[in-house]
Amino acid sequence: MKRVWVVGVLFALLAFAAVKAEDEVDVDGIVEEDLGKSRDGSRTDDEVVQREEEAIQLDGLNAAQIKEIREKSEKHVFQAEVNRMMKLIINSLYKNKEIFLRELISNASDALDKVRLMSLTNEDTMATNEELTIKIKSDKEKNMLHITDTGLGMTKEELVKNLGTIAKSGTSEFLNKMTEMQAEDQSTSELIGQFGVGFYSAFLVADKVIVTSKHNNDTQHIWESDSNQFSVIEDPRGDTLGRGTTITLVLKEEASDYLELETIKNLIRKYSQFINFPIYLWASKTETVEEPIEEDAEATEEPEKEASEDDVEVEEEEEDKDKPKTKKVEKTVWDWELMNDIKPIWQRPAKEVEEDEYKAFYKTFSKDTDDPLAHIHFMAEGEVTFKSILFVPTSAPRGLFDEYGSKKNDYIKLFVRRVFITDDFNDMMPKYLNFVKGVVDSDDLPLNVSRETLQQHKLLKVIRKKLVRKTLDMIKKIAEEQYNDKFWKEFGTNIKLGVIEDHSNRTRLAKLLRFQTSNSETVVASLEEYVERMKEKQDKIYFMAGTSRKEAESSPFVEKLLKKGYEVIYLTEPVDEYCIQALPEFDGKRFQNVAKEGIKFDESDKGKEKREALEKEYEPLTTWLKDNALKDKIEKAILSQRLTNSPCALVASQYGWSGNMERIMKAQAYQTGKDISTNYYASQKKTLEINPKHPLIKQMLNRVNGDAEDQTASDLAMVLFETATLRSGYQLADTKAYGDRIERMLRLSLNVDLDEQASR
Repeated sequence: MKRVWVVGVLFALLAFAAVKAEDEVDVDGIVEEDLGKSRDGSRTDDEVVQREEEAIQLDGLNAAQIKEIREKSEKHVFQAEVNRMMKLIINSLYKNKEIFLRELISNASDALDKVRLMSLTNEDTMATNEELTIKIKSDKEKNMLHITDTGLGMTKEELVKNLGTIAKSGTSEFLNKMTEMQAEDQSTSELIGQFGVGFYSAFLVADKVIVTSKHNNDTQHIWESDSNQFSVIEDPRGDTLGRGTTITLVLKEEASDYLELETIKNLIRKYSQFINFPIYLWASKTETVEEPIEEDAEATEEPEKEASEDDVEVEEEEEDKDKPKTKKVEKTVWDWELMNDIKPIWQRPAKEVEEDEYKAFYKTFSKDTDDPLAHIHFMAEGEVTFKSILFVPTSAPRGLFDEYGSKKNDYIKLFVRRVFITDDFNDMMPKYLNFVKGVVDSDDLPLNVSRETLQQHKLLKVIRKKLVRKTLDMIKKIAEEQYNDKFWKEFGTNIKLGVIEDHSNRTRLAKLLRFQTSNSETVVASLEEYVERMKEKQDKIYFMAGTSRKEAESSPFVEKLLKKGYEVIYLTEPVDEYCIQALPEFDGKRFQNVAKEGIKFDESDKGKEKREALEKEYEPLTTWLKDNALKDKIEKAILSQRLTNSPCALVASQYGWSGNMERIMKAQAYQTGKDISTNYYASQKKTLEINPKHPLIKQMLNRVNGDAEDQTASDLAMVLFETATLRSGYQLADTKAYGDRIERMLRLSLNVDLDEQASR
C-alpha cells in the first residue's frame, strides 16, 4: 500500500510540472504557419510582428525544456580528422570571415533547387509549402542570426550524415591538400568549396550553430554543435517549418557586427544579389501614416467657433461630416524586405533582353551613372561553359594607368551559379583591357575551382582567351563615328598597349588602331584606310614620330614625301612608336620610319643617271665631312632623297633610335645611365644626309674644293650638323660649344671682333 501511495504522489508531481510548463510556454501555439510560406501575413501590428518573430526563432522553449532536450539528445563526437579540419577552417582557411553568409545562402539556394527539381516529377513535394524563399533575421537581444529556406530539408539521418560527417569522404583529401600547400608556402584560402566544407564557415563567426530542419519524409529535428561535438533530437515543437531548414548562429562577441541590418544588406548585395530565389531580410523602415483622431481629443484641440461662422460654414460641415478626422504620424514599420530584386539578365537569351535592361543592369552593378558605350552578351562552351555580359564604359575610369600591371582589376566579377565568388583578379583580363566591366557566370565549373579564387591557371587561360576575343568583337562593332569620337579618345592608349603586349591578338588589335595622318587635320584614320589610299607602287607605310603633330609635319624627314603626295602617319604619343615597332607589317605592307634609313622612291632611268652624277659631284664634300669636319661624329655622309627645303638631316639606322625614341628613353624615371643597352643605342653614330640643291651645301662644296682646311667651311659643317641634330629630334652632347659657335658666326657676320669682351 505504501508503494502505491509513493507512485501516486510521483504521478501527481509530474502532472503538476507538465501543467506548469504549458502555462509558461504554449509550444503548439508558437508557430501558426511556416516562416517562408507567405509574405501576405507580414503586417505591422504587434500581433503579427510577434508571430513572425516567434516563427523565426529557434528557442520557443523554456529553460527546463531546452535542458531536457539537450539531456535526451543523441550525442555525437566529430571524428579526429574532421575535428582537425574544423579547427583549420576556423583558424586559418578563410581570409574574410564575412563569406560565411555567402556559403550559407548558397547552400540554401542548392536546397531550393533540389526541391524544385523534385517537384517536377512529384507534385506532392511542394504541398507542404509552395513558396521557395530564403529569409534572414537578426536578433540582437539574443545575439542570434537566423537563415531560413523552404528547400528540401533534411531527415535525422541526413542531419547526422551531412552535417556531422559531411567531409568524411573528402576530409583526408582535404587535409592532404592543406598540408601540401602549407609546405609549399601557398595560400590555402582557395580550398573552400572544393571539399564540401562551406557549411562549417559558420563557425568563423559563431560559438554555436543550431540547425532546425524538416524533410517531407521525416519529423522536424534539431542539430546543434559548438564545433567540438554535435547532438540531434526530434523537435518537441513539432512541425513549425512545414518544409525546409533554419540555421541559427549564436554569434561570437567579436562578430556582433553581423547582426547589423546594414552589414547584412551589404553582404547579400555583394555576394548573393543574383541568386535565383528571393532573399528577404526582416528589416524596419520609417513611414508616415494617417491615423484617425479620437473624438475627445478633437474636441479638446479645436476651440469653439463663433455663431456667425457656424452659420456661414454649415453647408461645408454637412459635406465633411461623413469624412473621419485623421492626422499624420511617423511609425516604424517592420516587414520582409526583398534584397535581390536585380535579375541576372545574363541567364536569359540575348534576343529576349531589351536595350534598356542592359543599360539599367550596367548602371546597377557598375555604379556608373552613364550608359555603356557598348556591350556583348554571350555563352561560351567547351572546356568551361559560362555565360557573360561585358561592357565598355563611356569614359575611362580615373587612374586607369596608375600602377599599370600591378594594380588588381576588380571590374570583372566571377559568379558560380549566380553566387558572387570574387573580383580580385590579376589574370581574368589582360592589363590593356583593364577598363572592361562585366560578369562571368558558370553553372558547371569543375571542383578545382573554389569559392575564394580560381586555383588552376589553365582554367583562367581558357576563360580569359574567350573573354578577350569577345571583347575585341564588341569593340570592333562600335559604329565608326562613335568609335573615333568617343572610344578612341578614351581608350586608344589601351589598344596600342594591346598591340605591344598581346601577340596572339595583334592582327585584330591592329585593325582597331587610329592615327593622325597628313590626309586630314581633324579625322583620324585606320591602317586599313591608309592602305586603301596608298600610291600604286608604294610598298611601305610611312610614319613620323614627334611630340606633336606640328613638330612631325614640319620635320625635314617628311618634306619630299609630302611634296610627292605620299600620306604620312603622325605619331604624337609616347606609346605610338613602341606600338608600330611591335607590328612587323599590316596587310602585307611593312612600316617605314621616315626618320631612319631606307627611304627610296621609284625613279626613271634618267632620274637615276642624274642622281648618280650628283653623287659623284658631291663625293669630295661627303668624304670631307666624314673624314675631317665631322670625324667620329657621324657614320657617313650621303646625298638625301627625302629633303627638299632643309640643308641636311641626321638619320638613324634601321635598328637605331629615332630622335623621338631617344628622348623617350632618356626621360624614363628609372634611367640611371648605367644600362648597357641604353648606352649602346644612344652612342650609335648616325648618317648625315645633305641636300645637294640647298645653297649652303653648294657653297660648302665650293669651299672644300678650293681649300679642304677652310676654317669657315669647318665651322659651317659643325653648325649644320648640330642644327640637324636638333631638328631631327636628338639632343646635343655639348650645348655650350654649340652656343659658342653660334656666337662666333654672329660676330663674324656683324664684323664684331672675336676677342672683344662685354663692357663692365
